[in-house]
Amino acid sequence: MKLHELYPFPEERKSRKRLGRGRGTGQGCTAGKGNKGQNARAGGGTPAWFEGGQMPLARRLPKRGFKNFDFRVTYAPINLDRLFATFAGKTEITLDDIYASGLCSKNVPVKILSRGEGAAVTVEAHRFSAKAAEKIVSAGGKAVILEAKDASEPVSS
Repeated sequence: MKLHELYPFPEERKSRKRLGRGRGTGQGCTAGKGNKGQNARAGGGTPAWFEGGQMPLARRLPKRGFKNFDFRVTYAPINLDRLFATFAGKTEITLDDIYASGLCSKNVPVKILSRGEGAAVTVEAHRFSAKAAEKIVSAGGKAVILEAKDASEPVSS
């Protein structure tokens, strides 16, 4: 027997409160909400962040950081060591190869990072870190930067 298999017997279970079903139940008339007022109304009560009318904490504190979430481009980072281990012996690594191998999700922009050693390979990606591109080029390969799909995505230089 496990913890999730335990259950109380039917006679041990507490029956629910039947609110508003007459005075004989002890919860008739106002159904335990008292007489009138904000909390007696349907949908009544204050929200969790309400601070009694004083300026709430969320509005007192300064706002910082990047807020333009709809247009932010998130790249899938792939390091050189992982890339070359996956495609050992290949001379050309395309974006379709990267997606097909499962290194990142499909249709996600890819950025190649510099951990690992360079190799004489042609690599296609949306972005390269400066060191990663330098390692690939110095080893005799090529770093091909792909154009962004639409105008909202930035194109690295």
